[in-house]
Amino acid sequence: MTDWRAIVEQFGPIVWKTAYRILGNESDAADCFQETFLSALGVAEKGQVNHWPALLRKLAAARAIDRLRQRGVDRAGSVQRFDCSSIPDDAIDPQQSAETAELAEKLRDLLRHLPPREAAVFCLRLIDELSYDEIADELGLTTNSVGVLLHKARKRLRNLWERSETDCASSKGGQP
Repeated sequence: MTDWRAIVEQFGPIVWKTAYRILGNESDAADCFQETFLSALGVAEKGQVNHWPALLRKLAAARAIDRLRQRGVDRAGSVQRFDCSSIPDDAIDPQQSAETAELAEKLRDLLRHLPPREAAVFCLRLIDELSYDEIADELGLTTNSVGVLLHKARKRLRNLWERSETDCASSKGGQP
């Protein structure tokens, strides 16, 4: 019998950190937190879970990326809101903090266009700062596959970023 209270208490911070870093707001992270543990319940019902942190981090990243994709569908054509709570209290330069928040939101938007495995590897490496070996263990991949997926994700994100910059410039009449 699985002690869910203990699992949530022990690994909840890992799930929250993963979800919040990918999503960037508490409301979506809270929803993702719940979805992650519901997904974990389904996995646990099918068999023994050998490594809870790996499973939960993988599920949290997948649910967060799903939520990013849903955000894109929900907000198609809508104006982006800026969340002032994301600016640290000790921010020296408010303009730089605002630009950083804007760039982070743009990256979140572009992440939803990546294939799920590429997005998961990218998030686990660059957002959760896991090593290639840790990612390989968590996702059931080889270290080499992690490197290949990360390279593909970066390349795809770079292309998406450049395309979005070009689209933005052309919509402004070619002015930078």
